[in-house]
Amino acid sequence: MNNSEHPTGETNAVLEDLDTLRTRLDAAEKDREQFRALALRTQADFENYQKRVRRDTEQERRYWDGPIVLDLLPAMDNLDRATAAARQAGDNGALVQGVAMVQSQLLDALRRHGITRIDAEGQPFDPNRHQAVMQQPSADQAPNTVLQVLQQGFMLHDRVLRPASVIVAAPLQ
Repeated sequence: MNNSEHPTGETNAVLEDLDTLRTRLDAAEKDREQFRALALRTQADFENYQKRVRRDTEQERRYWDGPIVLDLLPAMDNLDRATAAARQAGDNGALVQGVAMVQSQLLDALRRHGITRIDAEGQPFDPNRHQAVMQQPSADQAPNTVLQVLQQGFMLHDRVLRPASVIVAAPLQ
């Protein structure tokens, strides 16, 4: 039987099967593209997640020392008070020098871990780094200048660990 002898019904069935296969192929290609796009988005999301976890871990390590330093700061304050009181009383003996040496060693150790004192006296008042506990009129300093540090403040890298407690210059009246 040659091609001209095929019945039209059989040819129509083959064409319908071909159309069905093309429709299924188009749907499969569309599904494949959707799954490919989903896989690419999922991969990008996972890479972003890994970067975020890495950054958060580095951040956590960077500020790991904060809680223990906060626990040590009252002892540092007492060393400050002890040396200041001794010097005010005129005592510069071996005990005062020893306490000052211990204090200096502690500050050096803290510095090696990124903990530094906040330089406040004579600086403009900064509410992010200073805690004003009092205002005092001053003819020597401009208003909003730190006149005196009552308690040292400390930074841990770029974060305020504890603000400095200060007396701030107020305008003369």
